[in-house]
Amino acid sequence: MAVTDDALVLDATTRDALLDHAREGANRERPAEICGVLGGTRGPPDHVTDARRVPNVATHPRTEYELDPASTMETIDRIEDAGGEAVGFYHSHPESDPVPSATDRARATWTGYVYVIVSPVADAIRAYRFTGDGFTEIPVRVD
Repeated sequence: MAVTDDALVLDATTRDALLDHAREGANRERPAEICGVLGGTRGPPDHVTDARRVPNVATHPRTEYELDPASTMETIDRIEDAGGEAVGFYHSHPESDPVPSATDRARATWTGYVYVIVSPVADAIRAYRFTGDGFTEIPVRVD
């Protein structure tokens, strides 16, 4: 995964919301990946000002995520109705580093969009742009 000149810009409030949501998932009796839709303005760079939670409907939520399809589309509609754009998606790895897993790579479908992975263990957020063939890591900046 090569790092490019592209970037994801988060406001501090959204960064904190992503980390808090990931910690909630990690601190459950049965840790689970959390997920949601990122709203803002597509770039480059992409600016994210809104992180909206979407239920994880995966069969094995401790090690994988699947955004609830109906909730995802409703969430994207709400972001657009508020004047924003869907920038991408986020999920957490409650017990590992924020690097795409084999499952993450196999299930990605939104070419050109950003996929953010949050790790409460590492207290880190990393971003990847899906190219259609794989992920390219992009820097995360907080403004």
